[in-house]
Amino acid sequence: MMSKNGHSNATFIGDNVVSDKPSSKYSLELVEKGGKTKGGVVAKDAGYDYNPYENRVVEHPTTNSETLFHLLKGSLGTGILAMPNAFRNAGYLTATIGTVIIGFICTYCIHQLVKAEYELCRRKKVPSMNYPSVAEHAMMEGPSFFRKFAPYIGNIVNTFLLIYQLGCCCVYVVFVASNIKSVVDYYLDEPVDVRLCMLIILLPLILINWVRNLKYLAPFSTIANGITMVSFGIICYYIFRQSFSTEDKVAVAPFAGFPLFFGTVLFALEAIGIILPLENEMKTPKNFGGSCGVLNVSMILIVFLYTGMGLFGYLNYGAEVEGSITLNLPSKDILAQCVKGMLAFAIYITHGLACYVAIDITWNDYVAEKLGPQRSKLFWEYVVRTLLVLVTFLLAVAIPNLELFISLFGALCLSALGLAFPALIQICTHWYHREGFAKIWLLFSNFALIIVGILGLVIGTSTSLSEIIATFFSD
Repeated sequence: MMSKNGHSNATFIGDNVVSDKPSSKYSLELVEKGGKTKGGVVAKDAGYDYNPYENRVVEHPTTNSETLFHLLKGSLGTGILAMPNAFRNAGYLTATIGTVIIGFICTYCIHQLVKAEYELCRRKKVPSMNYPSVAEHAMMEGPSFFRKFAPYIGNIVNTFLLIYQLGCCCVYVVFVASNIKSVVDYYLDEPVDVRLCMLIILLPLILINWVRNLKYLAPFSTIANGITMVSFGIICYYIFRQSFSTEDKVAVAPFAGFPLFFGTVLFALEAIGIILPLENEMKTPKNFGGSCGVLNVSMILIVFLYTGMGLFGYLNYGAEVEGSITLNLPSKDILAQCVKGMLAFAIYITHGLACYVAIDITWNDYVAEKLGPQRSKLFWEYVVRTLLVLVTFLLAVAIPNLELFISLFGALCLSALGLAFPALIQICTHWYHREGFAKIWLLFSNFALIIVGILGLVIGTSTSLSEIIATFFSD
């Protein structure tokens, strides 16, 4: 759980972080010692000698290699299996270049967020902060207009995190049900409704989300990681066992499909929720950034893997590629059926981990405070856990489409969490600490990122919603 100073312990699986409480209630006291103040914040000539890295007390610090592994497995999940479909929406040439560019932008924004956290920790003289805390303190460091929103920004960040985590759970439900259906359909005369598969797994999903201690969920994460790695290897075997051709493949698709590509790639690549918890847990946090640091090495590997899976998966299956490449594997092959079953099982047993953050935010930050001390508190916690699972289940039943879910939640949440908010945090953090060309570059570069984030959110979300309406709700 989250400590008072914002320090964090976290467990990671798939596309999600299972972390401690990202509480939005942080003190906003300003440190004004040792120098002049301007606009209510410490001016740039203030004398600081506080080093957050040297004041962090971590019970079980992680090494550079362990952090690298956590970053990799935090990004390798259902998103990578949707990359071939993303390449179909944009065209293999546009998508290849676009994935690299989006990967670079995401990495840059993560660097900005980490640097802002360090600077704010140094000014406030605290060892570490989490994402909502960084956003809240950064707004207090900015111009007076932004300081008005400081008390609310933590809740806004929490809301996006909550929506994203619930969206991931919806993706998990659709993924598991779709792969079960793909296997079962081969053995039955009539195809099974995917919604029936969802209904079958509902009760076990509720029960696994009743587990209240992360310690009991951790073994599921280990098992799922092993299954996932083996399954990815088999998928690569199917992709590369035959030659590729670009004859009937689109190099540059119409722009109408690009927003869907953008949302899918953001969902797949962006692991913004795990960044600060990971950096805060490192034995040598200075090695997280830098040109050859943990972040850059991991993001290069991730972009390479995602581009390869998307490009060669699309070149192999072309316009027939499904929302998850597992659904394109030959149904008659026992090995392919095993892969679908293995990945469905791996994603299923980690649903409790994926939903943990959503439960934690909802219960600890909002519901528990309203209830106050009472004997029936445990009962209401189980009610909240059950309701959140039912929400993800009902959304999945209403819209059982994997690629549209992934694109929707990628565009809606990660455009804000991964692009716009880090840029806004960077502007506010250094508003009174940059002058001349440095300030012009600060404003230009970050406003460009904010515009990209807003456009991605608006256009990507509206396009995904339009596709959902056209697919499921039109006559």
